[in-house]
Amino acid sequence: MRPNPSRKRLLASTALMIAALALSACKTTSSETTGSVASVPRSETDWRRDAEIWGERYRQDQKNPEAGVRYAQALRATGQRTQAAAVLEQSAIYNPKNTAVLGAYGRALADVGNFSQALDVLGRAHTPDQPDWRILSAQGAVLDQMGRHEEAQRHYSGALKIMPDEPSVLSNLGLSYALSKNLRKAEDTLRRASAQQTSEPRVRQNLALVVGLQGRFAEAETIARGELSPDEAAANVVYLRQMLAEEKERRNRKVPSRALKQAASSNGE
Repeated sequence: MRPNPSRKRLLASTALMIAALALSACKTTSSETTGSVASVPRSETDWRRDAEIWGERYRQDQKNPEAGVRYAQALRATGQRTQAAAVLEQSAIYNPKNTAVLGAYGRALADVGNFSQALDVLGRAHTPDQPDWRILSAQGAVLDQMGRHEEAQRHYSGALKIMPDEPSVLSNLGLSYALSKNLRKAEDTLRRASAQQTSEPRVRQNLALVVGLQGRFAEAETIARGELSPDEAAANVVYLRQMLAEEKERRNRKVPSRALKQAASSNGE
């Protein structure tokens, strides 16, 4: 069954309640790369135009690190994740010590499921004496995907020491707690994230998911409706109900949570 257009649009624009982990490839307007700077929503048309512009620059000079990163970013935003990883692989060959390229490449590798290689590349994107909170958060996201939640949480804690109360990192940490079945701690952390003035709507959606997983459905729906237009809020609640129903069925069958696994694989886009 094909997804309806409204659900597809919501998944692309807000990622609903399942897109908090920092696996995106160096978006210059996102909290992942700029800290507490609100992102500016962009349409698929905008990203496709960027893909044309930066793709041409990349083809003219494949050694240009900015062209590689920006082209890959646009490719990833339009669903071409395998191609984005290939572009960044080439860029990393030409720029083996460029931390921006390595950071983007590591995230791109995680996007396509190459987690071990992603960890290796991300490990080279910063140094112990000059750690980068964005990279620490990305490493945590990869570790969560690998089921190594305690290690992931240590990376998020390290990122928060550098950037206290950064909502994107707090959101990642909250979902990590949820993946390790500590829903109470997950909720507390996500509430702390959503309380930050610079938090994005997706943080509230992650909070809605965790609240709903604890059986407080009315409260979860109220949270899910926040900061959205009436149409988006209605579609969001429908999707939330469907996801929670699926989670209940999976719990009854003792199957691992798909919703939280989706959160761990998203990157927020």
